[in-house]
Amino acid sequence: MAITTSLIASSPCLSSSCFRSRTAPSSHRVPHHRSISAVHTTKPTSPLRWSVDSWKSKKALQLPEYPDENELEKVLKKLESFPPIVFAGEARMLEERLGEAAMGKAFLLQGGDCAESFKEFSATYIRDTFRILLQMSVVLMFGGQMPVIKVGRMAGQFAKPRSDPFEEKNGVKLPSYKGDNINGDAFDLKSRTPDPERLVMAYTQAVATLNLLRAFATGGYAAMQRVTQWNLDFVENSEQGDRYQELAHRVDEALGFMAAAGITPDHPIMATTNFWTSHECLHLPFEQALTREDSTTGLYYDCSAHMVWVGERTRQLDGAHVEFLRGISNPLGIKVSQKMDPNELVKLVEILNPNNKAGRITVIVRMGAENMRVKLPHLIRAVRGAGQILTWVCDPMHGNTIQAPSGHKTRPFDAILSEVRAFFDVHEQEGSYAGGIHLEMTGQNVTECIGGSRTVTYDDLSARYHTHCDPRLNASQSLELAFIVAERLRRRRIKSPNSLFPSI
Repeated sequence: MAITTSLIASSPCLSSSCFRSRTAPSSHRVPHHRSISAVHTTKPTSPLRWSVDSWKSKKALQLPEYPDENELEKVLKKLESFPPIVFAGEARMLEERLGEAAMGKAFLLQGGDCAESFKEFSATYIRDTFRILLQMSVVLMFGGQMPVIKVGRMAGQFAKPRSDPFEEKNGVKLPSYKGDNINGDAFDLKSRTPDPERLVMAYTQAVATLNLLRAFATGGYAAMQRVTQWNLDFVENSEQGDRYQELAHRVDEALGFMAAAGITPDHPIMATTNFWTSHECLHLPFEQALTREDSTTGLYYDCSAHMVWVGERTRQLDGAHVEFLRGISNPLGIKVSQKMDPNELVKLVEILNPNNKAGRITVIVRMGAENMRVKLPHLIRAVRGAGQILTWVCDPMHGNTIQAPSGHKTRPFDAILSEVRAFFDVHEQEGSYAGGIHLEMTGQNVTECIGGSRTVTYDDLSARYHTHCDPRLNASQSLELAFIVAERLRRRRIKSPNSLFPSI
């Protein structure tokens, strides 16, 4: 949920009774086209009618093949009866904040696991990731002097696309591991066979994760006066830990000034924080099962997360994933690599955001530093030429994956930094806004990405290589990156003095 006491209180509804599932009686249903147009005065450009299952008429890639379709259908019916994980009002509030990022008045920090795991599910694990995101947000907010929108790749980021549906070892060929909500990562037939019951386990873990995040965000843990206490133990005795402590003391001084001015530590803005969730919209049957009609607007929302994105492998204009996404009213992300044609991006945005609403579309660019400097300007110019409003975000992780001599997948920290710098440089040259950063990272002391000030070498990778999917930045590397991004935001702020006091 968008986690803050005031946010929950302002939501239009907080029980599952405020939503109608896809099996609601037709006499109580608003016509499907309202899911596109009800809150807008402009008529949608697409004449095609949408429904929660209209994606089934399109080609769907990356979906698992279950051995027993009847068992899958039983599980989906069960999920349809479950309460929503998130609520419509929260998703609308996130969309408003992302609209501010599109205008350069806020900055998106989106981060978390490559893929969540059933085995690595614990309060400590969730707390540490939440804590490093809080630290990073303070660094970014202090440098940019603007609100930071905190969105976790948490509470639902299970499914992963695969370039090959099968994996072969020693002459044995099995289905590829596609995420804990689909199958297991152990290389045996039982583990690799898609199991519908895993969807229920994923739902349960997502709900439990959100409950704990809500407690952290509203129970005093995220209070700004605790800024000096958020440091992780293994980061404390490091260059980044020292820099953070120095910044934290400056924040403390600012808090003392604010208290003297009447904004005391118990003020809601000082004692709580907003936190949203997101994941890739990949497993369409699961997403459909958690889609609800909001009784206050007649719009459909995918209530599995506040924000969902379509991946590089599933963003076909005539594909099932785009068909599903065009009808839900959540803020949407589009993952874009160097393969994206500028005209295709314009068409995709037209399909997903026919009314050109700010905050609806976030384009998450992932293409490596060199491609970023060559390809991104053409994408920006095409979107600008079409008059489209969207939020540009940098994903410096996926375009920089290499194989270490040991066979481990890894990502060089220097390459990640180069892509971030290229992203900011291009937007500065084009006169557009660098609206955020999207990271695969963790609060754990892992050794999965090489480099950083506390240098991780190729030889170190096997020491604490815990990911069962893609390599993640550890807390020290994440904090180091946050300081570098904050410096770019500070430079942008100094160059544009009118943006010193953005609307919140």
